[in-house]
Amino acid sequence: MIPTKNSLSHSFTRISTPLSQPTLHGLRNLPRNGDTVTVVRNRNTVVATQRQWPQVRARKVWQRSFASAAGASIKWSADSSSKGILSGVRKPHFDKILVANRGEIACRVIRTAKKLGIRCVAVFSEADHDALHVKMADEAYCIGPAPSSESYLRMDKIIEICQRSGAQTCLLTGYSYGFLSENAKFAERLAEEGIVFIGPPASAIVSMGSKSESKNIMSSAGVPCVPGYHGENQDPEFLFEQAKLIGFPVLIKAIHGGGGKGMRTVTDPTAEAFYEALTSAKRESLKSFGNDTVLVERYIQRPRHVEVQVFADIMGGAISLWERDCSVQRRNQKIIEEAPAPGLSTELRESLSAKAVAAARAVNYVGAGTVEFIFDNDSQDFYFMEMNTRLQVEHPVTEMVTGLDLVEWQLEVAAGNPLPLDQSSVPLVGHAFEARIYAENPSNNFLPDSGRLLYLSTPVPTLTLPEPYRPSSTMSLSNAESLAPSLVSYESVLPSVRLEQGFTQGAQIGVFYDPMIAKLVVHGKDRTEALRMLRKALDEYHVVGVSTNVEFLRALAGNQAFIDAEVETGFIPKHFDELFPPITELAPQILAQAALFIALRDLPQEQISPWTSLVSRRFGGDVYERVIFFRDDASAAEAEPISVRVKSLAGSLFDVEVTSSSGAPTQFHSISAKLVSPTSLSITLDEKMSTVTIVSQPPPPSLPASLSHNTMERLHIFSGERKTTLVIPAPKWLLMQGGDILSAAAGTGALKAPMPSLVVEVRVKVGDRVEKGQNVVVLESMKTETVLRADISGIVKAIGCKNGEMVEEGRELVNIEADKEETNA
Repeated sequence: MIPTKNSLSHSFTRISTPLSQPTLHGLRNLPRNGDTVTVVRNRNTVVATQRQWPQVRARKVWQRSFASAAGASIKWSADSSSKGILSGVRKPHFDKILVANRGEIACRVIRTAKKLGIRCVAVFSEADHDALHVKMADEAYCIGPAPSSESYLRMDKIIEICQRSGAQTCLLTGYSYGFLSENAKFAERLAEEGIVFIGPPASAIVSMGSKSESKNIMSSAGVPCVPGYHGENQDPEFLFEQAKLIGFPVLIKAIHGGGGKGMRTVTDPTAEAFYEALTSAKRESLKSFGNDTVLVERYIQRPRHVEVQVFADIMGGAISLWERDCSVQRRNQKIIEEAPAPGLSTELRESLSAKAVAAARAVNYVGAGTVEFIFDNDSQDFYFMEMNTRLQVEHPVTEMVTGLDLVEWQLEVAAGNPLPLDQSSVPLVGHAFEARIYAENPSNNFLPDSGRLLYLSTPVPTLTLPEPYRPSSTMSLSNAESLAPSLVSYESVLPSVRLEQGFTQGAQIGVFYDPMIAKLVVHGKDRTEALRMLRKALDEYHVVGVSTNVEFLRALAGNQAFIDAEVETGFIPKHFDELFPPITELAPQILAQAALFIALRDLPQEQISPWTSLVSRRFGGDVYERVIFFRDDASAAEAEPISVRVKSLAGSLFDVEVTSSSGAPTQFHSISAKLVSPTSLSITLDEKMSTVTIVSQPPPPSLPASLSHNTMERLHIFSGERKTTLVIPAPKWLLMQGGDILSAAAGTGALKAPMPSLVVEVRVKVGDRVEKGQNVVVLESMKTETVLRADISGIVKAIGCKNGEMVEEGRELVNIEADKEETNA
């Protein structure tokens, strides 16, 4: 219970009825009146008149209203200088919280909660039974099958777990980002059950959760918005007419959710192109957010994505924790973020922060929020895009430059305490990057991948949670109302690496959830140092078992335009040729390393016998000789293999000869090599001594041998800044035995699943005629839709899937017989 003697009674007539924490948390959204405090309990009203405060200024600084789910209501108006009087004694944290999410963010929340002595309850789907967040929590409960709609999105199940685990007495909370974190109905349901929701009031979620409504609110608050249609009319013809009025290109965007889901850019001004994009965006939005309403707005050609982290408390305090740049994206989703945003003037940073705080105040916001802006590189103007009413994926970069634990701040605010710092005390120290590591194939349009993490080795983190910065004795402060960073001098800050991950080696990356494996976060004294730290950390991040974007991120961090901070949302297509260079011939040194690894791994262990005492214990002496064939995993299945001859010498020395079809053999003599572990090769090659990580990935036992690389053993070589994947071709006798299934389909119109997927819609039937480029099958994997189009014109001869079916990678879904004239051509 919160005694009014130590809080409200200092500024108001004493209220004899004390208020519990859940009551105080729920007191929101009452009509405002700056002269009274009103307490409503059991339909009886008690009015207490505000005493005169000698320190209250003439100017009203802040005002806040509250509404209670527990049957009581309270409201006041006060000056910011009286905040300490209102808050009185600091309120304690909750004893137990429920973390209504999964993966790395659930682990992140649990770490802070454990630091504060708070017990954590995890929920998990059947697919996440062995997940890391389940192991880290104090308690864990299964809430249903793998699909999110049957588990993590089930409000009734989560509330049931809250109650079963002690919500009525322990004040469990549904904290998350993603899933239900931006669901106003969920917040309302929790309030009805007397459970505190750690997040903003439901009214703010409703207002900001709708991109169309939020833009209208922001326009009224003086925050600039991108021109477009934000109304409720969803008639396709009407929306197309609006698009023509706005002017192509346009952006179709779901009014709910985020992460690039339900978003399509339309550059072709035809009705056909617009309707196809509209249908796809609506369907993806409905699956991801349960709502298919979209808006249409002007597509800015060279934008930057700049967002501001804001925080607000229940007493009306609202501040900016500075901005982040999240411009480099793929599939409309961020992959690398940094703080602060490079190239912004002090005036622009102050203006962005002021607009962001105004946005938070406009909806009476509470807790952590992110106000996202589109910054036009051409005009230098910025426009409000949306507000995410949750802690964003990229919040660690803000933590690194401010030294603040934002999860702890969330818990502080939810406990009814004021913000720990005022605006003038928020640091901005150094520069930070976050790289999102995804299970996806950048070379295949960043399509998500799934599978088991066969091998995982990461850089060693130097930090687990952010550490506060201690100002030096020479620091200077600006005035308390300034929205520009004011703490300018700090004691030396050492470069640091932080790793936020939700998976460990052996974990399964499934098809039902977002494919993010981890977030790699670095911090340095400036952008140059932080970027150098990021490149080094990415070099040390090794994954085998699924395709990842690690090598792509490494190329991005080393790209000169990115080093020069020439960022924009179209960065990847603009610099595509540099980020995806042509495949070059494999270096002979890499092939020699791979061959020695295989030879040493397969070399028979000597047995103790009478023969071992003889000088020449074999007819051929001590010579071990073998020819090993390799093929680059990026090459075609029919490419000529490369042969490597390995010959053993005395004293763990080897001669190696590499022969490819493109040139003369390359020879290496007296190479010293030995296996120091099942995945480490110690080698001295060209007078350079190094330890190389090489991981073997056996083929799936269920797949018959074929020319397809996924039916062969793969070798993943991590050498320096590069990862090389080789395949060991299956011998001819095995190919004959298994039958070359995939090559049999070569030259036909066979459409195969590019990844494990859910079949959303089969748009043809046997006997239909299709034209080249026509939509044939729509797939969904990890909440992302992929449309398979016909490669040829012809007749559908066979269909190997049906709507709603899960299909594995490489499965033939539709077979099209080409027209005779096309075949002859």
